[in-house]
Amino acid sequence: MPRLNTWIVAGVAAFAVVAVLYVILVRDVHASKPASLAALAQDQSPQAMPEVGFTDAAGGRHTLAAFKGRYVLLNLWATWCGPCVKELPALARLQASLPTAKLTVLTVNVGRSSAADTAAFLKAHDAASLPVYLDSSIALIRAFGAVGLPLSVLIDPQGREVARASGPADWDDASAIAYFKSLTAS
Repeated sequence: MPRLNTWIVAGVAAFAVVAVLYVILVRDVHASKPASLAALAQDQSPQAMPEVGFTDAAGGRHTLAAFKGRYVLLNLWATWCGPCVKELPALARLQASLPTAKLTVLTVNVGRSSAADTAAFLKAHDAASLPVYLDSSIALIRAFGAVGLPLSVLIDPQGREVARASGPADWDDASAIAYFKSLTAS
């Protein structure tokens, strides 16, 4: 019996060591998410992004696949959405804090505004540094199952959704910027 107890204790200890090493070595990138990003909920089973198109200011067509190889913070917004308008400057400041080769803040106006109107709107709301992207057909809203705006989706370099925020977040908070810098450091 003492030998059995020794084996049980050794087994429990080995399991504990493996569990601790797993947590240390394979920790979840979202475990250190700051309170300012409380709205950003991790996706437990990352899925590939839909091949839905949207346009730029010149009318050129794009898909999310064109942004593979870096993190993308896709933000769906509209000019008539108060919380959307409020967070646009914060998204612009977040993008200015990080190289676009590591993280691209991709804001897409899903309203019915023209490219010129969208550019003027971004300028008027301290977000002129954000490029103009449009989806007047609301294909992105349907593809992501958005039930409200703003909707922000964090996409990893492999093109999979890893988190989403339904509603606004403090994207330019110092702790949020530090979070995205650590996320894109590797």
